[in-house]
Amino acid sequence: MTTPKQLLVRAAARNNAEWCAAMGRSHGMAGEFGAQAWAAPARTPLYYPDAVTLVPSADPGALVGRIDTVAPGASVKDSFADLDLAEAGFEVLFEAQWIHRPATAPAPNPELDWYVVSAPDTLRTWALAWDDGDGDADLFRPELLDDPAVFVLAGQSADGRVVAGAVAGRSGPVVGISNVFARDGGPDRAWPVVLGAVHRLFPTLPVVGYERGEDLAAAIRHGFEPVGPLRIWLHSA
Repeated sequence: MTTPKQLLVRAAARNNAEWCAAMGRSHGMAGEFGAQAWAAPARTPLYYPDAVTLVPSADPGALVGRIDTVAPGASVKDSFADLDLAEAGFEVLFEAQWIHRPATAPAPNPELDWYVVSAPDTLRTWALAWDDGDGDADLFRPELLDDPAVFVLAGQSADGRVVAGAVAGRSGPVVGISNVFARDGGPDRAWPVVLGAVHRLFPTLPVVGYERGEDLAAAIRHGFEPVGPLRIWLHSA
């Protein structure tokens, strides 16, 4: 019998795969959903996996066969942490936890005003704040704003600077959160803004995502619970 937590992990995995697909489309890359996984035949954007499993015990051979393991950097998001891809030349990059916050959890009162990014120039401003000088702001392209399921959330200071934010993506019964950041104060400053915005936009939907380490601890402080492990595999060739 499938437990409520297992159902949440499946919903979170599907939501994350939908977000990876949206990011890929914004870069002109086409992935495909199958019964067991979403996968892309060509290299995906930086930080994004080439495949995301959607059900437990996916077929490793079939999964690896759907992605490019010749070009450097192939990666797989093992959503249920139940695969062994070592024989296919992969090694574990890191492990994390899917997280869930019920729709009934109290909505925080953010100290910052927020808005949904809707124009290329404001997306660029948001991306530069998210990037914080690392040189990866071009990851977020204007085409992303054409996706009706993607909401780029920006928290702004009193002088109008973007100082916090995240990306929210709706799929099925959940809304997923990724790319949480704050220029000062880290996730503890960002989460009240993000959760306040999500509650206004999707008041009846639970929130899911994944985190690890100190970011996981911060999410738990803001009302999330861990619901299951995931694992990222990186091709070692």
